[in-house]
Amino acid sequence: METPLNQMGLAQAAEAVASGRISSERLVSACLERIKQREPEVDAWIHLDPEYALIQARAADRAQAGGDALGPLHGVPIGIKDIIDTKDMPTQNGTVLHWGRQPAEDAAVVSLLREAGAIILGKTVTAELAVYAPGKTKNPHDPSRTPGGSSSGSAAAVADFMAPGALGTQTNGSMIRPASFCGVVGYKPSFGRISRRGVLCQCPSLDQVGVFTRTAEDAALLAQTLMAYDPSDSGMRPVARPDLISGLKRPPEAAPRLALVKSPVWPEVEPGAGRALIDYAAGLGSMVQELELPPLFERAVEVHRSLMLTEMSASYRELYERGKGQLSERLRSLIEQGMERRAVDYIQAGRMQQKLKSAMHEAMGEYDAIITPASTGEAPVGLETTGNPICCTIWTLCGLPSITLPLLKGRAGMPLGVQLVGRAGEDAKLLCIAGQLMGN
Repeated sequence: METPLNQMGLAQAAEAVASGRISSERLVSACLERIKQREPEVDAWIHLDPEYALIQARAADRAQAGGDALGPLHGVPIGIKDIIDTKDMPTQNGTVLHWGRQPAEDAAVVSLLREAGAIILGKTVTAELAVYAPGKTKNPHDPSRTPGGSSSGSAAAVADFMAPGALGTQTNGSMIRPASFCGVVGYKPSFGRISRRGVLCQCPSLDQVGVFTRTAEDAALLAQTLMAYDPSDSGMRPVARPDLISGLKRPPEAAPRLALVKSPVWPEVEPGAGRALIDYAAGLGSMVQELELPPLFERAVEVHRSLMLTEMSASYRELYERGKGQLSERLRSLIEQGMERRAVDYIQAGRMQQKLKSAMHEAMGEYDAIITPASTGEAPVGLETTGNPICCTIWTLCGLPSITLPLLKGRAGMPLGVQLVGRAGEDAKLLCIAGQLMGN
């Protein structure tokens, strides 16, 4: 049975368009039709102009017919989280204080998508200023439950077959958690692999850009397209673009060596979710061994909190002073807590972050990757929360590449992700292992 066009994966869709089997206009039209059917229930989009999306698709088809060179994502629609600047669409950062904001330039990642031939389908819903106050999006598997956050719309749109891929960001658990809740692949690369120029700055020492897809292969294709060095982002280093795709297509030389890590936050994990992960790891046999992190990591959550509160209060101070009455009570409280932090505590937190990165490198030893929970459990019922991000905190703090694999189900039948974490800079190996575990 032929796959409906809107259900095509990213790589599958790119190949179909490039080969001429389908047009970009047909592909985009199918996604728009799905959005028309499901958006009233899911609410994944904050800005969507169907006719403009089709204008882009027709232009892509004309360019292809004219013999133009094709990029790796030619004619494929991508959703963009609404904290990532787009010069032809508003970017409102999930706050009324930026309502109607129209950037003059594209973010670096959007420019790279256009260069690769992608269609910018629209802007997806974000939590308020990419923190905790949820947007309007609902979980596509159960509209009474949260999709997670802050990259809620991107995760939900990909999960509901509205787009084959979307961009998100993570400062704590804003990609890995919603991917787990919505049952998709969420991939956050190593810190500094994707430019943040033109992306809302919350916490420079933690903010990262990532991708949502439905397979590991698609995550590799989309992320590799974005991994171009940008000297304007101080978090990046001048290194060659990694080849994330080739490893997925080669037979593995040996079984990966995996460590099951519960970490100091394990008590936060719901018993059923914890048991499901342990059972999954046991099913992998001898390739998995349990690893206990050193006691130093008991400090990691507080170190992350210190960095996040202090940097967030600096980043959002102007908005707070201009319109704190229009910010959510929780965000105001977080900003105010950050303002009360001492400079010496912030500096010490930064130094401890570096110590934890070194300790993590040593703790991983000869392991190729870590298996750990992607979330504390299934998506909670209720739309007033985005869920608990704590299962992502240590790995984000250490800048490690992480990916959610939609492999499990919870007791209520909702998706439950497995988080796979790699060594810093070893994104290609991580994605290769992810592909093996997912069977793609």
